Amino acid sequence: MKFGVHTSIAGGIDKAVVRAEELGCDTVQIFSSNPRGWKARELNEKEIAKFKDNLTKYNISPVVIHAPYLINLASPKEDLYQKSITALKEQVDRANKIGAQYLVLHPGSHTGGGVEKGRKRIIAALNEVLSNKQLSFQILLENVAGAGTAIGTTMEELSQIYNNLVDRSQVGLCFDTCHGFAGGYDLRSEQEIEELLTVIDDVFGLDKLGVIHANDCKGDLGSNKDRHHHIGQGKIGNLGFEKLVNHPQLKDKPFILETPIDEAGDDEQNLAAIRDLIK
Repeated sequence: MKFGVHTSIAGGIDKAVVRAEELGCDTVQIFSSNPRGWKARELNEKEIAKFKDNLTKYNISPVVIHAPYLINLASPKEDLYQKSITALKEQVDRANKIGAQYLVLHPGSHTGGGVEKGRKRIIAALNEVLSNKQLSFQILLENVAGAGTAIGTTMEELSQIYNNLVDRSQVGLCFDTCHGFAGGYDLRSEQEIEELLTVIDDVFGLDKLGVIHANDCKGDLGSNKDRHHHIGQGKIGNLGFEKLVNHPQLKDKPFILETPIDEAGDDEQNLAAIRDLIK
């Protein structure tokens, strides 16, 4: 089983791998560019080579890129929609260049345009991005907590996107535990975990569950509040995470932590906390 965290690319993407190694990570997630900006700095060949060398040197894999937050493939605003498609295409190119295995994407928010229209725009955008592209990785749709007009809270909602893609071979799922719990999946219950995995298998196939974002949840079950918490300190608690990390169908999945860094804990503490739950 592999555990990792989201590390900073400050000073170059190669530095993110060093930071991951210093924390004792087996896998890593990064932004390949500024997550809150449209312009992406060009990655030079030397930086990419050093990044790949560091991955080999420290035996860190898989590499997960998280798409910038500004991308909204469900937007009813045509200018934002087109900018989002262009930005995602750039992220796809960057993921190919650095040899990433996964690119995680929030499906999008319809912002008042309506769920059905938003879903159709996501499908059309992904079909455009994937057309005539041979990816060396998978784009993973991430489930959301269900706040506001975000699309993709349940596996059924995500399936309505996934099943309408022209090429599903290059798309999979990233399941976020905080988002899932806030969206109504009780990860403290063995029965509900089994039911969830059955649905994932039916919709995507468990082999398409590429990454698990392991985050405890400050909010209550079904609260729709996207508030990440330290492992074992939230409402999922050690009870839930112990069931997840020891589940036989999840043993080969990379767990990426996106937990806070504050007075209550940091990355090193959270990595230790989740590893301690392995039996």
